Amino acid sequence: MRHTINQHLLFNLLLAAVVFSGCSEKTTEIEKDQLFTYVDAKVRVYHDDGTRTYEDYQPFETRTIAHLPDFAPSPAPMLSKYGGIMSEQQEATGYFYVKKIDNRWWGIDPLGYRYINIALNSLNAKGSDKTQQALIDKFGDKEKWLNTTLDLLQEHGFNCAGSWSDTEAIVAANKARERPMAYCINWNFMARYGRKRGGTFQQPGHTGYPNDAIFVFDPEFAKFCDTHAQQIAEYKDDPNLFGHFSDNEMPFKISALDDYLSLPKGDHGRIAAEAWLKEKEITEAQITQEHREAFMALVGEKYFSLVSAAIRKYDPNHMYIGARFYDNEKHHEQFMRAVGKYVDIVSNNYYNHWTPDPKHLEEWAAWTGRPFIVTEYYTKGEDSGMGNTSGAGWIVRTQNDRGLFYQNYNMALLETKDCVGWHYFKYQDNDPEAKGVDPSNVDANKGIVSNRYVPWTPLLNRMRELNTQAYAIVKYFDDIN
Repeated sequence: MRHTINQHLLFNLLLAAVVFSGCSEKTTEIEKDQLFTYVDAKVRVYHDDGTRTYEDYQPFETRTIAHLPDFAPSPAPMLSKYGGIMSEQQEATGYFYVKKIDNRWWGIDPLGYRYINIALNSLNAKGSDKTQQALIDKFGDKEKWLNTTLDLLQEHGFNCAGSWSDTEAIVAANKARERPMAYCINWNFMARYGRKRGGTFQQPGHTGYPNDAIFVFDPEFAKFCDTHAQQIAEYKDDPNLFGHFSDNEMPFKISALDDYLSLPKGDHGRIAAEAWLKEKEITEAQITQEHREAFMALVGEKYFSLVSAAIRKYDPNHMYIGARFYDNEKHHEQFMRAVGKYVDIVSNNYYNHWTPDPKHLEEWAAWTGRPFIVTEYYTKGEDSGMGNTSGAGWIVRTQNDRGLFYQNYNMALLETKDCVGWHYFKYQDNDPEAKGVDPSNVDANKGIVSNRYVPWTPLLNRMRELNTQAYAIVKYFDDIN
């Protein structure tokens, strides 16, 4: 045992040395009298042949708390046990919901307090044998790991666990905690149906479907949704559940009409597309962009009407928080208007933007009539010593730069009046020795802790600066806008 502990200690010292040396090479300086600083980042390039590379470092304008004119960080506000700010209490339903107050969307916690959902994805203790042993060496057992980790997150202003978290363990831990941790569940309706039906396959980060055509027109899908949703009833009375995701990163494409028409003869998706053409009294040669927009919206309407009905049938208390869009679907008005009829919150995975585009944020809310949360984004630090070849996030030089990105990105979300939270990807770095992981999670510094449970302190410090001032920053922006 002494030998194992010494090995772990040596690893931590070596890792700290790597981080220190990486930070010392180039530390981003913050000039408080400026409106922004510059952070160097490598941009991911997607090639036509499917390969991905990174361009060389280039500087990006980065706004941090220190750059907000006349903003003075305030003492930590009085928060409810859920993380809501204890002022201007609204109706307390015993569950989370959303409400528009003075032209700003807010989450409302179970006690009726205004709430910003600040989450980390993948709060779990998986990984290779070495990673599992690191957990035992550092924490003793999984229960102590989780409670220590929940304390760490709450100390740094996080109040929720996002997708792919250990729901069962969090629910159990919450029973003994004065400050519970909210959580979300992703039920994977279409992915699970596809696994049962056959025809799906693994793509980097999500499930793939034939011709990018989900099986929403299968007659059996509606029945599957009802059966699959019955397990949701187990959680319907838990006040700590923030909401339900139905799937992750499905291919809602503008090319949907062409994709469904290209399926094999007899496929229910092709039959539905051919029937739609007949109804519109057009041939394939007469298809226009307007038709493609309409059919794309039809696919969304069909999917979201079925899954939302199933979710609400078995859990009328909690929010349906979407299906984590990841592509250009979120930029198509007709599709988004169809989605807005069925969700409480729109969830978007929003990569390839150093600073969220205000036009996009405005469109999402205007088209759907609903607030949104950003459910995936991250940067990877070169000073981690990891390969950082997998995943979609930017590469930056240091952990401090990761933290500056976090502040810049999320302040843009707070500045809009339609965002009710964000889910950073993710809790722990990729484990290069783990088996069976998808290709997007192989070797990258995505976490707030390493795959040996060593916290990335410079990153966490910057996260805490923002998270604990989130309500004050909202007031600051509302007062000047």
